[in-house]
Amino acid sequence: MEKKQSAENHTAVSPLQHFFWLPLSAITLFSIIAYIVVATAQENLTFVHIFLLSILLIAIISRMLARIYALKLQDRLIRTEETLRYYMLTQKKIDEKITVNQLIGLRFASDEEFVSLVEKTGNEDLSKGEIKQIIKNWRADNHRI
Repeated sequence: MEKKQSAENHTAVSPLQHFFWLPLSAITLFSIIAYIVVATAQENLTFVHIFLLSILLIAIISRMLARIYALKLQDRLIRTEETLRYYMLTQKKIDEKITVNQLIGLRFASDEEFVSLVEKTGNEDLSKGEIKQIIKNWRADNHRI
């Protein structure tokens, strides 16, 4: 049975990302850099060395950008969902002072406490972490990557 989500255990780990891709990329990058340093010291640096480093950097940056773009898209979706949720519960627009990071924290609040937490967040400028800590009825988000 899946453990109930809370402020302490809601973060997710992607095994392929965190335990395969990141370590393999780091090892490969450091190996190629060491190989280039040795080749340079031996005055044996060729175009192939630079080409390998360039290809690896392109691959790493491409993967990082794909991850960043996916997270930015999720942030925009959360902003839209939580703004709509607030409107559905209150028939009012959400306070424009509420930031995306605050909405990311607020998404875990149950409907019963959501509106009051939004108002408290607007008045006290609570951080995402502070919001998560004061939520009493945690609403799980099992889809964030």
